[in-house]
Amino acid sequence: MRGRTWLGAALVLGAQLRALWLAAAVEVHTAGEVVALNGTNQRLKCTFSSSSPVSQQLAVTWNFQPEDLSPHEPVFYYLKEPYKPHSGRFKERVTWDGNIERNDVSIIIWNLQPSDNGTFTCQVANLPDVYGTIGEVRLRVVQKVNFSEIHFLAVAIGSASVLMIIVVTAVIICRQHRRKARDKRIEVADAEL
Repeated sequence: MRGRTWLGAALVLGAQLRALWLAAAVEVHTAGEVVALNGTNQRLKCTFSSSSPVSQQLAVTWNFQPEDLSPHEPVFYYLKEPYKPHSGRFKERVTWDGNIERNDVSIIIWNLQPSDNGTFTCQVANLPDVYGTIGEVRLRVVQKVNFSEIHFLAVAIGSASVLMIIVVTAVIICRQHRRKARDKRIEVADAEL
């Protein structure tokens, strides 16, 4: 009886380990939030990692959820090759910019408009890894770029660099001027002797 208990436990453990192996998931990585200027083009970056090698049956689905929470819209699909949408707001405005060999499934949205504000989702299925995280990119299309803290920091660093160059140049000029004056005094002192 005791042998059957061990055998049953081993079978259950084997089934659980197999289920865990089959449940290996695709992890999707995105930028999270992107701010873009109205009328420009924007690359929506999406990469993935999988416990399995990249399959010939790799499928990528991009969808869009507008800010007004109207129904989601298909944006792009990839299965062995890229498929652009045949209708909808992104028809003729989206192109594939990914590289499957580098686990990159990014797209570019052309001629951004305020109506493109919303959340883009990127989902990847890489057989046998069909389940996994769904990447989200929240896009905000703005009329003009705000003067952010990063811009302020860049200006401050640039100004400090220019100031340092001016100070170093002034120090070098002063030293050269002092040397010339000292050399002149030495020449005058030698001439008097």
